[in-house]
Amino acid sequence: MNTVSEPLLGGSALARDYIEHFEKVAHLYGGDFRLPESRVRRAAWLDDNETKRAARAGVVSVLRAYNLQHNPHPKVMEMLERLEQPGTLAVTGGQQSGLFTGPLFVIYKAITVIQAARTASEQLGRPVVPVFWIAGEDHDWDEVNHTFVLGRSGEIARIKLDKPEGPRNSVSGIGLALESWETAFGQVDSLLQDSEFKPQIMELLRESAQEGGSLTDAFAKLMGHLFGQYGLILLDSADPQLRKLEAPFFARLIQENDELEAAYLASAEEIKAGGYELQAEVTKDAANLFYIHEGMRLLLHKEAGRFTDRKGNISFSREELLGQLEAHPERFSNNVLTRPLMQDYVLPVLATVLGQGEIAYWAIPNRAFAAAGGQMPLLLPRMSFTVIEGTTQKHMEKYMLTFQDVVKGLEGKRKEWLAAQDALGLESRFAEIKQAFTAMYEPLIEQLGNIQAGLLKLGGSNKEKILDQIAFLQGKAEDALAKQNEAGLRQWERIEQSIMPHGRLQERHYNVMNYLNRYGLGWIDECMALEPNFSGQHRLLYM
Repeated sequence: MNTVSEPLLGGSALARDYIEHFEKVAHLYGGDFRLPESRVRRAAWLDDNETKRAARAGVVSVLRAYNLQHNPHPKVMEMLERLEQPGTLAVTGGQQSGLFTGPLFVIYKAITVIQAARTASEQLGRPVVPVFWIAGEDHDWDEVNHTFVLGRSGEIARIKLDKPEGPRNSVSGIGLALESWETAFGQVDSLLQDSEFKPQIMELLRESAQEGGSLTDAFAKLMGHLFGQYGLILLDSADPQLRKLEAPFFARLIQENDELEAAYLASAEEIKAGGYELQAEVTKDAANLFYIHEGMRLLLHKEAGRFTDRKGNISFSREELLGQLEAHPERFSNNVLTRPLMQDYVLPVLATVLGQGEIAYWAIPNRAFAAAGGQMPLLLPRMSFTVIEGTTQKHMEKYMLTFQDVVKGLEGKRKEWLAAQDALGLESRFAEIKQAFTAMYEPLIEQLGNIQAGLLKLGGSNKEKILDQIAFLQGKAEDALAKQNEAGLRQWERIEQSIMPHGRLQERHYNVMNYLNRYGLGWIDECMALEPNFSGQHRLLYM
């Protein structure tokens, strides 16, 4: 496996400036993630504020119970023992619990978390553990219930897991019977090419869902199987036992909600004043908290001094909401703007690993950290890759295509190549014929109009029909040319489908099972052995 750095344009302007011109946006974030002194300062701040966070022993107890159930590798237990000791720090990163781990970038994020923790531990000379925060409290089922693979016939195939009937609950709160997985397993089995690793991959998928839990449970088991050996601790944000430990901070989020709202709004204005777009919605009177009512996760806002949802299903005074928290902490949930604050309360976060979109929206809670008595952790760009397999690389070399050519779209270059295969020069020949025909026919039509006015209109109509027939023949000839070069065109299509499926980066579309099926579970080990790179650069992995 060889790697080559490859710049990528696009994405959030704010995230690009964070990565490439930190001095321009330093006022919106914590310290510069590249500087060793930033890590030293953050570690010292965490040491000084140890007592302001949830008690380590309680947090580790909850995490140990969860990981024993889903991720019981001895290395994980070792990391939990370290986390229980004062002075141990954490590098975090997280994602929603996607089907079969979701898109590839989830895998790359986990790798970044592990490598960043290892690197920070070496630099600081103290233990730093990797923690993956599973956003199981999110309720957008349609966002996580599917994934894509490249099928055995070269087609981009979508695999979907159907949701059982029931309320709009969190992903972790939706139970799935084993039967619900069978269709998805059948799809994977029929789509993945037969390989020496396929039986192992299918067994791994079946084991992840064998207990008939939630999509989050299956996700955790798969991530544990892939990364437990590296000590990656898993945390489900919807864990009811964790919610009990979070209750004191939820109380603060309720009590100081107006101050936090002002902080979010002020940061939003500051971001917009810098010429950047907001990557998350910031609205007046938003409470930035969810309340789970009769299985439904309802976003709260403030109206006439009360906390309510948009449809008026629930309504609480501040005191009543605090009472609900004391009695039922499991009914409370963060949104994207309060989750960063909660993560910092639960764990001693040295740094958190984020994608570019996340880096952009993390600027919004910048002032809220201070308002809640905290400090923004360092933000590390997750590592980003495109896998270029041997056959794809050969095809790209054959047609003299670069990665940037594929990213920008191949339609123009594909037409140029096909035109070069046209020994007859069909396009120019047909253009000449159309021009010559028109030049000879139009004067005749005008002369016919002198005989009878109606012949002018009829002649014009007749001319268009003849031109249509010429165009029809041209289309048939071009189809025949394409048919003659079908093998080559399939290679062009395969390049696009491998690198930019549906016009999106491979890492944002395909599932890791494509590559585990082809290269085995050792592919993860190869990725883990890559040189750590926290610069935010995109890299090509040549297999």
